[in-house]
Amino acid sequence: MVTRKDKKSRKYRGYRTHGYGRVGQHRKSGSKGGVGNAGRKSGKHKWSWVLRYEPDYFGKYGFRRPNKKHYKSINLNQISNIAYSLIEKGVLKPNENGYYEIDLTEFGYDKVLSGGTLNNKFIIKAKFFSEKALEKIKSLGSIPVMKHAPS
Repeated sequence: MVTRKDKKSRKYRGYRTHGYGRVGQHRKSGSKGGVGNAGRKSGKHKWSWVLRYEPDYFGKYGFRRPNKKHYKSINLNQISNIAYSLIEKGVLKPNENGYYEIDLTEFGYDKVLSGGTLNNKFIIKAKFFSEKALEKIKSLGSIPVMKHAPS
């Protein structure tokens, strides 16, 4: 085997700054133009990086859909269950016509859907009713009442 003139790796041992000049010139992020996105947003510093890696970073694209309103809904069979438990506790009592009056906004519900059936005659107060729910409630002999939010 041939002997080497120099070592395989010469790592500037004994040279305090390893070829970077003054102490501190190779520290922190000043040597690479700032941390992260520094300089990309103002002027043309690091502009070639932006063009190559994030060409769509600037400008507006597309549109934002308006938020959809979500209503908390309840089915007719759930109304029957709630009413049954209230009748058992003695909280809900029929009026002089024999109807049980239930206000769903007090329970945090906004809309009545048509799932299931009603066991008793009700006066149901809610902000919204589905068309099927209105038909079903009337056909079962109950009365739907639309409540409007205070303006």
